[in-house]
Amino acid sequence: MADSALTSETVTVSILGKEYRVACADSERAGLQASARLLHERMARIRSTGTVIGIERIAVMAALNIAHELIQAKAELSSVPLQQEMLDRLKDKVQNALGEIDPETEPQSSQE
Repeated sequence: MADSALTSETVTVSILGKEYRVACADSERAGLQASARLLHERMARIRSTGTVIGIERIAVMAALNIAHELIQAKAELSSVPLQQEMLDRLKDKVQNALGEIDPETEPQSSQE
């Protein structure tokens, strides 16, 4: 690993008006800042509903919502290889069926 990836610095992020100092690798700074913005936005949205009171409860609700979205996204991504496999099988079946058609009865291609 390059030395720059191992170099750590302290980054200050603001969430709901409170500042937090977090140590992170230089290469992860942008990701940390984006994560802090996302958390701030989610917490602000929950707080604005007025149904959840207390910063700790707001943080837990935001974390639960984000975790739920992450689990859903992982589930969707894990189904992609299965869908691709099904498409590949369908493509093979179509190609096999087309190969069985008599060349004299094949439709003319629309190439010019």
